[in-house]
Amino acid sequence: MLDIKLIRENTEAVCKGLESRGADTGAIEKILALDVRRRELLAQTEELKSKRNTVSKEIGMRKKAGDDTTEIQAEMRAVGEKIAELDKELADVEQEQRNLLLCLPNLPAPGVVPGGKEANEVISVYGEKPTFDFTPKNHVDLCTDLGLIDYERGVKMGGNGFWLYQGDGARLEWALLTYFIQEHIKDGYTFILPPHMLTYECGLTAGQFPKFEEDVYRLTEEGFHFMLPTAETALINMYRDEILSEADLPKRLFAYTPCYRREAGTYRASERGMIRGHQFNKVEMFGYTKPEDSEAMLQELIRKACKLVEGLGIHHRLAKLAAGDCSASMATTYDVELWLPSMNEYKECSSVSNAMDYQARRGNIRFRREATKKTEFVHTLNGSGLATSRLMPAIVEQYQQADGSIKIPDVLVPLMGGQTVITKK
Repeated sequence: MLDIKLIRENTEAVCKGLESRGADTGAIEKILALDVRRRELLAQTEELKSKRNTVSKEIGMRKKAGDDTTEIQAEMRAVGEKIAELDKELADVEQEQRNLLLCLPNLPAPGVVPGGKEANEVISVYGEKPTFDFTPKNHVDLCTDLGLIDYERGVKMGGNGFWLYQGDGARLEWALLTYFIQEHIKDGYTFILPPHMLTYECGLTAGQFPKFEEDVYRLTEEGFHFMLPTAETALINMYRDEILSEADLPKRLFAYTPCYRREAGTYRASERGMIRGHQFNKVEMFGYTKPEDSEAMLQELIRKACKLVEGLGIHHRLAKLAAGDCSASMATTYDVELWLPSMNEYKECSSVSNAMDYQARRGNIRFRREATKKTEFVHTLNGSGLATSRLMPAIVEQYQQADGSIKIPDVLVPLMGGQTVITKK
């Protein structure tokens, strides 16, 4: 959520930032009008409450003196009724203003260029695109031929957008997750296994609600509970409405969860198999920092995500997203993109982002400065470390061999019990 003070004092800059990501600025005028009325109401109520306090003391003194206070008490009852009326209007104004603020996306960080996907910038490239001296297959055919994924039975069980891991496919998926988890533990990150079913407030704090309420799997019989679309939605809420000590920061967390997404709309014909789905596995990194430390944490998360992919020996690139391609809650985002030979394009397997204080304001997550004893909003960051639904196709396609087998990346061999290749059973 954006700071109302920032909007009030830097209106033009805020509007320019929103426009750079293609967001509507129409609500800004309404927000500012409500802010003027809110401050007017606060001044009026404070004045009346001060008067009431003063007169209440006077009434007490006059009663002790035996004076008649009937008229002045009646006046104060009228004042009390006016205060109640103003308090109600103030609450309504504040709620309307908050609702509008909650719908505004984050502002792009300095250095984030305007525009959409076409303005994304490739920062670095790892390795070379694989070449083959045979006709390569796509991951769907490879996984089907080798019995790694049962797409038909996955659809039978869950519907379109679901698949079933089996045999070496299930082992390879679990080896990937274990590899990620071991690396994060090695780096000193705290392992979290959060609930998969979350309350509405979790989506609100993360910045996914109210705008994207229809994009989640909602459990209506439980009120507004929903299945998490990413572990970020859980991790941002661990310290909601809490004040952390400065010594507690930074906090480095990671979580493993399946992710559940409705993925509204139609898929491209090329996005079959595991490229887009309603359930997939992901390990998520998350950080809480002081404002001055968030850029360093962002670079740390980027390095970690890239290192994991490099460890797998997969050709990929790192791209800095333009403002319009960043998710609504994020000020800066970098994508790690894998090369899919069958699609002849790169597909994202990790987004590393800095929300700055946007999520913390929504969730009232603060820390106390030791020097000043004052509280400030933390900065929050997240990054996939990693999602497997794009990695599996990339591994299968980039490591395929002429006989239809799949070479297992060296880093996963110990986690596959020493197995070095996947062949048809």
